Amino acid sequence: MPKEPKEPIVLTDDDVVAAPPALIRVGLETLPAAIAAAGARTSERFIEFFTANIRNRNTRMAYALAVRQFFDWCEQRSLLLEAIRPTTVAAYIEQLGAGMAKPSVKQHLAAIRQLFDYLVTGGILPSNPAGAVRGPKYVVKRGKTPVLSADQARQLLDSIDVTELSGLRDRALIGVMVYSFARVSAAATLRVEDYFEHGKRAWLRLHEKGGKRHEVPCHHNLAAYLDAWIDAAGIAADKKGTLFRAIRKGNKLTENPMAREDVLAMIKRRAKAAALPYSTCCAVTHFARPASRLTCKTAAHSSMPSRSRPTNHLAPPSCMIAPRTRFRSTKSSGFGFDIRGAVAGIGCDGLSVG
Repeated sequence: MPKEPKEPIVLTDDDVVAAPPALIRVGLETLPAAIAAAGARTSERFIEFFTANIRNRNTRMAYALAVRQFFDWCEQRSLLLEAIRPTTVAAYIEQLGAGMAKPSVKQHLAAIRQLFDYLVTGGILPSNPAGAVRGPKYVVKRGKTPVLSADQARQLLDSIDVTELSGLRDRALIGVMVYSFARVSAAATLRVEDYFEHGKRAWLRLHEKGGKRHEVPCHHNLAAYLDAWIDAAGIAADKKGTLFRAIRKGNKLTENPMAREDVLAMIKRRAKAAALPYSTCCAVTHFARPASRLTCKTAAHSSMPSRSRPTNHLAPPSCMIAPRTRFRSTKSSGFGFDIRGAVAGIGCDGLSVG
């Protein structure tokens, strides 16, 4: 049966506007009291900040959560919009620091600051009360995200039961993240047409954050995983369709794409079945950052720009974070190191654990 359309969400007294799903998920179905009390023009500008100004869905969700928590805090203290001062924002940030990590506090401050900037440019406020507030200092010299070892990667991939459709999908999806340095969002949003042949080799076209398109060659193991999944799912002709789709109970394939949360839950489940530690899910879903930086840092014979190119690091400083594990790198034509695999022992000639 077709689903009944949901009722539109009232965000202002004068208009009925459907809020983006990202706002609904964080509980921002209605306007904060301080925004609603400031009038329709302020309310409209507030809605525009999330719907028109922020295009990235993940950023929209994170900023909506931060803004909602801030205005809930203001509502508990009966603060209106015009009563918010730099000291108000500073007190809130100081309180956040007692229970949150410094990167999270800096993200909340950035969301609040950008919202008030948008209200200032729209003529709602004369100045930005968060502009003068400084967040906590946070300098990273050593990566914290665990790196998936060669044995762990092979153990995880080999433990998946590929007699079921879900097993073929999960093996291919994990393979994409391990072999191609792809972020979980880029892997989950792949389309069938993004897996293609160029010359005699299979390639992946990754759509990374910021609208960047990044093409990487597929290791032969990854190509075999993807071919097996596409053939079993029968989606080869659906070029515009999502590559990794949700599967209902009974191994019934749907047309709905897998969400990031679904991918994380899947990796947790597979890691537990393979008797791997809980940190495995972080190592897989964040593999692009630590593994590439480890290799880039230790590839002393390669220039910094060439080291950052294969993993889509446009800024050379992102390749200079100190590693948690020592890696060695070997050169290959066209790149500063061989990216045919992600770790040694699973078919990679270019990276080896030292």
